[in-house]
Amino acid sequence: MKTILKLLFSATALSTLSATAFADTVNIYSYRQPDLIQPLLEEFTKQTGIETEVQFLKKGMVEKLKAEGRNSPADVILTVDIGRLSEISNKGLTQNITNEEINTNIPENFRSADGSWFGLTIRGRVVFASKERVAQNDITYEDLANPEWKGRICTRSGQHAYNVALFASMIANKGEEFTEKWLGDVKNNLARKPDGNDRAQAKAIFAGECDIGIGNTYYVGLMQNNTKDPEQKEWANSIKVIFPNTNDRGTHVNVSGMALAKHAPNKDNAIKLMEFLASGKAQEIYAEKVFEYPVKLGAKPSETVAGFGEIKPDTLGLDAIAKLRKAASKLVDKVGYDNGPQS
Repeated sequence: MKTILKLLFSATALSTLSATAFADTVNIYSYRQPDLIQPLLEEFTKQTGIETEVQFLKKGMVEKLKAEGRNSPADVILTVDIGRLSEISNKGLTQNITNEEINTNIPENFRSADGSWFGLTIRGRVVFASKERVAQNDITYEDLANPEWKGRICTRSGQHAYNVALFASMIANKGEEFTEKWLGDVKNNLARKPDGNDRAQAKAIFAGECDIGIGNTYYVGLMQNNTKDPEQKEWANSIKVIFPNTNDRGTHVNVSGMALAKHAPNKDNAIKLMEFLASGKAQEIYAEKVFEYPVKLGAKPSETVAGFGEIKPDTLGLDAIAKLRKAASKLVDKVGYDNGPQS
């Protein structure tokens, strides 16, 4: 009996200690590297007294959350594009929340209709163009299929999440039949087989391998401010950023975003963090660190990002794009995009 009482006492004490230890904590699973979000989290702790714990993952977040189940310590999920946000949501790994403060700060087209995820910052999927060899400053995504660009375009793999999202937006705006032909024509305008990341497209333009590329705006900021690899500053200085479709529907954008984890053990603290992250001040801090645009109307981008020019985002809801990603991926394979141009 004494042994049983001791065990019960120990269990109760441990439970109380655990609840106390985590009462002022919020646990974050992040695809964004810790140094990029640390200034935000420090400000949050300063304002609220709530400590943060970050677990950075390069990949495998869905698998990790599924394996942990109800025992997962994750409260808030931070990730970097609509594909990953929608995947985590579709797998039932998030909670839907309706929060007036968050919804006021985040426009409807940058959050899910059911409250399962919320965008925080946006990056444009833009055209990198040679300052020396491209005179024009206006372009549309549709223009990339025109004969004038034959042998002049560089991109990364068509199956990369950023390009799949762009192609899904084309389906949403123009239909699948149009997008299939367009994608095949863009493929035949490529200077080489798709290769590398977005920075590699700027490097290829600098080297004269192509005249235009497709990339995210934040890569330009990263290159312009790269002190470890100063040659990347040369790549950035050789290109200009052109925002496609500015004169009609607007430029396709993607988001970094947040979600409330399905089994968040510190739900109240998690929602406080999400309310903070949605605020204009937090978005400005975050956007400056990652060279992106805040989603909140009136929140200001950093000086570097403002230097790219004003962005007019496509008003298409990201939910619609997320639903068409599978169809877009199939088109990439159907036209043989990653095989490169026809000989």
